[in-house]
Amino acid sequence: MTILDIVSPLSAMPTASEAIAQQTRQAASKLAVLSTEDKNQAIEAIAQALELAQDDILQANLADCQGATAAGIAKPLYKRLLLDEHKLRDAIAGVRDVGKLEDPIGKVQIHREIDTGLILKRITCSLGVLGIIFEARPEAAIQIVSLAIKSGNGVILKGGKEALRSCEAIVKAIKQGLSHTVVNPDVVQLLTSREEILELLQLDKYVDLIIPRGSNAFVKFVQDNTRIPVLGHADGICHLYVDQFADIAKAISITVDSKIQYPAACNAIETLLVHSSIAAEFLPQVAVALQAQNVELKGDERTLQILPDIAPATEIDWETEYSDLILAIKIVDSLNEAISHIENYGSRHTEAIITEDITAAETFQGLVNAAGVYHNCSTRFADGFRYGFGAEVGISTQQMPPRGPVGLEGLITYKYQMSGNGHIVKTYTGANAKSFSHRDL
Repeated sequence: MTILDIVSPLSAMPTASEAIAQQTRQAASKLAVLSTEDKNQAIEAIAQALELAQDDILQANLADCQGATAAGIAKPLYKRLLLDEHKLRDAIAGVRDVGKLEDPIGKVQIHREIDTGLILKRITCSLGVLGIIFEARPEAAIQIVSLAIKSGNGVILKGGKEALRSCEAIVKAIKQGLSHTVVNPDVVQLLTSREEILELLQLDKYVDLIIPRGSNAFVKFVQDNTRIPVLGHADGICHLYVDQFADIAKAISITVDSKIQYPAACNAIETLLVHSSIAAEFLPQVAVALQAQNVELKGDERTLQILPDIAPATEIDWETEYSDLILAIKIVDSLNEAISHIENYGSRHTEAIITEDITAAETFQGLVNAAGVYHNCSTRFADGFRYGFGAEVGISTQQMPPRGPVGLEGLITYKYQMSGNGHIVKTYTGANAKSFSHRDL
């Protein structure tokens, strides 16, 4: 059974979700033409409202965490759900960072004379209405709303049931903040039931882009069951390759950070690839460092010869996003073998090489097909905030742009505007056709 079997066609009487989408679109149409100053004032008002509501938000999150624990939530999901004062503080700082960013709307990308008096412009504009569906991480709502406001878009949020109270408290504060500005609070909406997700996916008349943030199965479900364009990534299977010319101390430090700094994140590594010529020296040292952080190690046959006390890795391990303190290790004989493994098992999210050989690094970065390809640094840097985007609405692993952490640039499109003075196409066709000047202004 598909979603189309579950959801009946929209009737003359709009559903609750359709009514919400209509409201959002109307409010977004006015937001799209507001000045940069108006939008920045709204963003600052959101930051202040979130600060005032900090206690309410943290109490709501505590209730969510308690309920999720009683329901047996998985450990990685619990870590994403937990919102403490430090996470909230960082999220609010991200809101203000978005306010400092250049306004992406109204930028003239092309200004061209087609002929005398006939002028073409290509100008950036907002998409319209975003539908964001995310699991656990309630602070994602804060990041998403700030980016939506700055880019002139309305946003319909749907958090996971485990984060319902947190999302309600956050959206309540955001709406209170917007109520003191020229931005209509209806530009931000929150859906609260699973049934509303199914309805949202059918609202292609009102919603311009769906961004799902969740499990592989959920993202694929969304992609398969909507006519609305979908921007998102399914798996976050990231690799770190320690090359034969790696600095061992540097490699250990980066490996540990890439795995344990926040193992539930989609940019944490799941597989460690190690060149055979340094495996005997590197693996015992990195194993001690990782096991000191309670990381469970699994290895291929060659790894087990060096680390006989760890569990054997199977084919399934190369295909698994653990989102936990588990790491699979494989020994390879060459840079090309490492790249081939990544090509077979990677999810095109973020891949890294540790090496002092610049040629090897350039080869790796040139041949590996991923949204982020790093040299001598942690994969955990794959993040919109760390990239200087202020925040992100999600990570895209698709081939077409936007790719990687999606900030403001991924939430806009453009339109062509042409102005003339009685110009007609007939003038430029036929035996005596006039030529176009095509002069960039």
